[in-house]
Amino acid sequence: MKITFIGGGNMAHAILGGLIQQHWNPQTLSAVEILPEARQKLHADFAIQTFDSINEESLPGDCLLLAIKPQHMHEAATQLAPWVAGKLVISIAAGVRCADLSRWLGGHPRIIRVMPNTPALVLSGISALFAAPNVSHQDREAAQSIMAAVGQTLWVPQETDIDSVTAVSGSGPAYVFYFIEALEAAALKLGLGSESARALALATVVGASKLAEQSPDSVASLRARVTSKGGTTERAIATLEQAQFKDIINQAVKAACDRSHELAEQMGRN
Repeated sequence: MKITFIGGGNMAHAILGGLIQQHWNPQTLSAVEILPEARQKLHADFAIQTFDSINEESLPGDCLLLAIKPQHMHEAATQLAPWVAGKLVISIAAGVRCADLSRWLGGHPRIIRVMPNTPALVLSGISALFAAPNVSHQDREAAQSIMAAVGQTLWVPQETDIDSVTAVSGSGPAYVFYFIEALEAAALKLGLGSESARALALATVVGASKLAEQSPDSVASLRARVTSKGGTTERAIATLEQAQFKDIINQAVKAACDRSHELAEQMGRN
């Protein structure tokens, strides 16, 4: 399969890097990127063919992976429409529904929508995929193999689930970074040096995540094991419970989900 990336930003760069590491032939990969610097970097890093505009010559792939900002998707899809027939279209743009993208592409039916997240940049992402009704099993396998190059994959049964995925894993890295910021700031207030505070906060989050991933036990039971009765952790957890920490997280994720739905509605008006 030949893949043409439309857009050469960070996520496209990550996916291309993952594919190259998975031994994809660079001659089967290409990209359309309007910014000269980004285009030159793609060619230098991956030895792929690059183009500066959308036209018949610049779309050699059997698959088009749309890695452009949502606000530019309508314009790009309109330009792509004359040459999209017979191609699988994979979109990683947040808030762009399959039906709207299909309409902008002149009724094109072979569309798979993907919500990746930024840990894909270090090949540790997780991507949720949704396939439009007319997508074949072969197309689904192709999309999954592409996204598996940068981390885990899972399929969702209905497109509205993408809003939930966006709120949990799409926006989720920012929640984790925010917690690391807070833990580091707390360490500084306790008198630790900046290097120690950063190292302790990062290593704790990374280590706990690895333990949770590799353990057969639930995260609740892992947390309980650290929380000795009458100890320091119990006091800290009690403080978090008193502040209704879980409710705050629930409210934040719900707000992100609602916003994802709002953005999809706004994009669909084009």
